Amino acid sequence: MVQQDYIAENIKRVRAAIAEAAIGVGRSPGDISLVAASKTHPAASIRQAIAAGVDAVGENRVQELMEKNAQGAYNGSPLHFIGHLQSNKVGKIVGVCDLIESVGSKPLLELIGKKALSLGIVQNVLIEVNIGKESQKSGILPEQAEEILEFASRTAGINVMGLMAIPPINEQNAKCCYYYDTMFKLFIDIGEKKYDNVIMRILSMGMSDSYVEAIRSGSNMVRIGSAIFGTRY
Repeated sequence: MVQQDYIAENIKRVRAAIAEAAIGVGRSPGDISLVAASKTHPAASIRQAIAAGVDAVGENRVQELMEKNAQGAYNGSPLHFIGHLQSNKVGKIVGVCDLIESVGSKPLLELIGKKALSLGIVQNVLIEVNIGKESQKSGILPEQAEEILEFASRTAGINVMGLMAIPPINEQNAKCCYYYDTMFKLFIDIGEKKYDNVIMRILSMGMSDSYVEAIRSGSNMVRIGSAIFGTRY
């Protein structure tokens, strides 16, 4: 099977699993966005994934994103930044990415807002929540959510579209589901509050090894890499 068929077949399998998970909990499969996480994969593979119908492409590294963007890798698809964002790289992706999923601090929000204002745009972002409270990971702690969203409501140049989380890796399914359920509760609780510049539409959680569990817990955006592209190069 040629690579193009391989990627398209993988996307069909992922879509079928998404549909089964969504229907199983009374949700519509069409409400779940599929983001192809393309870290280390070449522009040609990304174009094949777009042709096969993914909803967006997500990149983890700014330099890699810039190189692939120059090659036209993302043409025809929304582009998300899903990796750790350093403050000195903000200027390179604001206005380039349709959604920055990994905003985990007030200073980062402020920098994004300032850059967006300088470009005359509003940048859509998600707030990254460190749901496992892991010291080595970025993102806000769950109990900081209200504080950062109040700050976001006063920050011009940004729209907070929802939340993103990556639970601790290598957790058993039951523990993973606990983190996902906790995120969904936080998402609902925050959504009931009214903040300027904040629209709780997106809950981005679930990757190749856990997207079914994430959907069952309420995720409406999953970030899938190896289950689409295979092993990273």
